[in-house]
Amino acid sequence: MTFLIPPSTLENQASSSLHSPPLRNKITPGDVGILKSTLLPSFGLYSSLSLATFIAAKATNRVELKDWLWPSAQVLNAWWTAVGQPMCKHDISFGTACQALPWTERVLLSCVTMWGARLFARIACRSLSRGTDDARYEEVKKEPGFWKRAFLKMFLPEAAVLSVISLPFTVPFTMGDAMPRIGDDIVDVVRALGVGLFGVGFAMEVMADTQLALHRQERTDLCRHGVWSLVRHPNYLGDTLVHCSFALLNMAGPFNPVVILGPLTNYLFLRFVGGDKQTEASQEERYKSQDPHKHEQLRQWQREKNSFWPGLRDLVNPWALAVAGCGFIGVVIEEGFRGAYLEYT
Repeated sequence: MTFLIPPSTLENQASSSLHSPPLRNKITPGDVGILKSTLLPSFGLYSSLSLATFIAAKATNRVELKDWLWPSAQVLNAWWTAVGQPMCKHDISFGTACQALPWTERVLLSCVTMWGARLFARIACRSLSRGTDDARYEEVKKEPGFWKRAFLKMFLPEAAVLSVISLPFTVPFTMGDAMPRIGDDIVDVVRALGVGLFGVGFAMEVMADTQLALHRQERTDLCRHGVWSLVRHPNYLGDTLVHCSFALLNMAGPFNPVVILGPLTNYLFLRFVGGDKQTEASQEERYKSQDPHKHEQLRQWQREKNSFWPGLRDLVNPWALAVAGCGFIGVVIEEGFRGAYLEYT
């Protein structure tokens, strides 16, 4: 194994120099070893977690446990790649491994953690309060022999998808070149754009979930106000913007184009597989048979609003301006932390 920093001096260098080379293997931006360094380890982690989750899901008859795994596994993978692997390979402490991360990578890891922790809390709380499986999964469980095919049909494929989605926050932690200096103007601009996009997507997710929860406490019809007046699935749009921000933050470092596959795969999954398409198909079927009024609202909503991307007239919607403002606030907060960090170091 090739060490970028002599093992005997890792402790001192990581704590004394802001620009110390990261503790990782030498993988250049164009290295075809990306399969071995990121995809295979990620798939190994996700498939193992998916198997454990499948066993628990089958024992409890709750397919939605795989939804709990979706955000938590990604956060776990990011921390393991960024901090856990250097700790094991170089025999260093947790603090030393964290200190060796350049600022942009710290921002990336923080954003992934914030996104995943919030989404996990949201999914877990909703699941526990409901007490039953998600309506989408209640339907598929009626299929004969569902649990015999569920692991290979649902759980394992999602592990493979997650391995690709995670590229923006596994690749940068395994690349050998040091990140650009924290004060470089171009780096600062790109990082600010990434943080701003994360702020927009994160705010949209939070607003969508909060507004929907409050709406359901008071009414039984469809929620079509707030950020839900922009598109029919603002939570999925917010999630897409968040994952695009992860790839954009990569551009503030030694960029590997392969990371673009992450947000692209996440978008395709949400748009055509497990998010938008699956949710609306379930709503269409349930509302048509159980709630004709809600079904008519859904049909009208489909005629008035786009499913995923806002129309041009929606860009001047006050709620669009509100989420854009949240992105700006995110940039200001990150700049404040960066200034304090530079002053401290």
